[in-house]
Amino acid sequence: MSSQPCLQDIGPVICVVGARPNFMKMAPLLRAFAAHQPRIPTLLVHTGQHYDKDMNDRLFEDLQLPKPDINLGVGSGSHTLQTAEVMRHFEPVVDEYKPSCVLVVGDVNSTLACSLVAAKKGIRVVHIEAGLRSYDRAMPEEINRVLTDQMADRLYTTERSALGNLVREGIAADRVSFVGNVMIDSLLHNRSMARPVAQTLAEAGLPTDLLANADGYAVVTLHRPSNVDQLATLQPLLKVLRDVSERLPLAFAMHPRTRANIERFHLMELVRSPRIALLPPQGYLEMLGLMAGAKLVLTDSGGLQEETTALGVPCLTLRENTERPITIEQGSNTLVGVDTKVIVQHVEEVLLSGGKSGRVPELWDGKAAERIADDLARWLLAPAQS
Repeated sequence: MSSQPCLQDIGPVICVVGARPNFMKMAPLLRAFAAHQPRIPTLLVHTGQHYDKDMNDRLFEDLQLPKPDINLGVGSGSHTLQTAEVMRHFEPVVDEYKPSCVLVVGDVNSTLACSLVAAKKGIRVVHIEAGLRSYDRAMPEEINRVLTDQMADRLYTTERSALGNLVREGIAADRVSFVGNVMIDSLLHNRSMARPVAQTLAEAGLPTDLLANADGYAVVTLHRPSNVDQLATLQPLLKVLRDVSERLPLAFAMHPRTRANIERFHLMELVRSPRIALLPPQGYLEMLGLMAGAKLVLTDSGGLQEETTALGVPCLTLRENTERPITIEQGSNTLVGVDTKVIVQHVEEVLLSGGKSGRVPELWDGKAAERIADDLARWLLAPAQS
């Protein structure tokens, strides 16, 4: 008599994280896999692409992520070098642990690198957040997204339009499952634990009432190379942010890349103002508290477009395109590019009318990870049952 196939009889699901956005997506997945009956065996691999040790430890603590089983310690480098180093360090892990599949999230270099290793070794790839497209091949993340989806055997999407993108690229619809957004799982799970704004300011050595203002305050993040690597783009952006701060005080959580370029171009005086709270990179709970209390968010981050939509906070995205169109079509996001007049115009609209609040998209309900766990368990056992 043949025994019923069991999840414990197959290799672990190797779950890969590499950079900050991955952590928020992986935390609810690991909780759901551990709670699933039967439990889905996992091995958490941190590539070390996010190499700020203090921030790394803080994010793991905030998100209640278990310590990685393996840390590859790859660190920084060019896109090519980082991708190659992740592949070189990840292959021995795959050889040793013989996983049932490799699960990757998002669109960072680690996502592509680990997918390539798995695909070349005949190991199945699972991609969380599949099918998102900006159609801007100048973005390294777009290359990572497209190639990872081509290698993936099981693809989980955050919005229905993603399926059309995948089908147009020759990916069979039966490999795709619309499950919702695990980033929003994290947000809803942690919202009650968000840090108070005054506490965040105090920890940064700033006056706790700096953002206290009758009209509220705005949150700013900038990190994309297209916005911060060239003086011709960065300088006018900082000038318009200073202008906006005269109307609305700003909490500017400054990415290391952005700070380095501001200093390199001698632009720090543009953001030194009693109306601008210059903050170091923030932990997850600090950023959640800042966003939840904000009148407005100005950003070039993909994740913040989604989080502001879930929170109903108006978001002005300082980019010419987005891979998350649902945040515009249904949510609180508006693409404004880097035209300073357009940015000011939309800030004024928010101050006058309260701005765009939108609605929460379908299946952004905090249960995406549970749906993934249920589907993944069935899918992992399907070959043994066929």
